[in-house]
Amino acid sequence: MPESGIDNNLNKVITLCYDMLELADLGDKIRLDAGCGAVYGSLRDNAYKLRKMAEEELVRHGGGKKRSGTIRQGY
Repeated sequence: MPESGIDNNLNKVITLCYDMLELADLGDKIRLDAGCGAVYGSLRDNAYKLRKMAEEELVRHGGGKKRSGTIRQGY
């Protein structure tokens, strides 16, 4: 069955979440102060929350099917 537009968008959200996690890690490595750390920590927390929500929606749509594609190592 072809992927629906809604599921395609949810997969894009998940991909963006992985990008957010990578950016948070990079930012933590080069941050100058605690304020930057708070920004990157918030980015990381929200990426995990959004990814979980999108994955749960995909499971509901597909009767147990998780996101298609590869999962990035470490996340």
